Amino acid sequence: MKIALDAMGGDFAPDVIVKGALLASEEVKEDTKIVLIGQEEAVKTAFSSINASIPSNVEIIHAPDFIEMGENPIKALQKKPQSSISTGYRLLKHQEIDAFCSAGNTGAMMVGAMFSIQLIPGIIRPAIMAYVPKVSGKRGIILDVGANTDCKPDILAQFAQLGSLFCQHVLQMDQPKVGLVNLGEEEEKGNLATKEAFKLLTNHKHINFVGNIEGRYFFNDDADVLVCDGFLGNVIVKMAESMFDIIKKRNINDTFFDNFNSDVVGASPILGVNGNVVVAHGASNDVAIKNTILLAQRITETEITEKIRESFIVESSVK
Repeated sequence: MKIALDAMGGDFAPDVIVKGALLASEEVKEDTKIVLIGQEEAVKTAFSSINASIPSNVEIIHAPDFIEMGENPIKALQKKPQSSISTGYRLLKHQEIDAFCSAGNTGAMMVGAMFSIQLIPGIIRPAIMAYVPKVSGKRGIILDVGANTDCKPDILAQFAQLGSLFCQHVLQMDQPKVGLVNLGEEEEKGNLATKEAFKLLTNHKHINFVGNIEGRYFFNDDADVLVCDGFLGNVIVKMAESMFDIIKKRNINDTFFDNFNSDVVGASPILGVNGNVVVAHGASNDVAIKNTILLAQRITETEITEKIRESFIVESSVK
């Protein structure tokens, strides 16, 4: 298994990326190799600066260019075909690597996924997923958290299916409960999109829909999969992360709130594309990068992309 990492992506690249790769190299499975894609001399210098040698399970693939955080994703990918992100997707498309991760320009990662490895047939829009900690100690997920700011009802229904498949195969849940994020539990609550999505989800044969879920129930076991558009999902995730920062600054010690630490979570998979893709925070530290690599290893070994593809092939054949 080869897990590739954009060595030039993130606010503190390549130094933090190299440190994270070193941490991960001690924890990944024996058959896993970490591939650092970026400017070779810069990456080697990052190793030298901390007096570290390159581990046997880490390799470097040279990419002379990189996409900066503020660049327009489409223009950058067109102008920089030899960037670390472009190179990563090219390798993923040709199955020379098994997963690709980046803490760099999220827009470029999304656009690259859609135009390089493309969507799984039958998928309308991809979704970025995030974990949701539960008071019970379990974990749930929420999607979308930033890929799609506006979603039609059928897209929300598809997110529910993607989330269910992830929970089944990655989190090992038999019948994950799906909830539609809303401002009330009643069917008639919400906007036009959520009202119509409620109807679609109620009649969906492939998910266990439990109805609308209000914000105060997110961290209970009422739902394993929380479905919403990327605008709302991103606000929810960022708010949770800010709460963690406040709690830590006030020296409140509670292990539950450690689950809101983006360093612990690591990153978020992009579901619905033809490959294993993981995006991390631009401000990721070495621990976050390590956990990003471990998450990529996990989703690769569970074959979630293949499971999603198989599910939608079966569904289209039934239609």
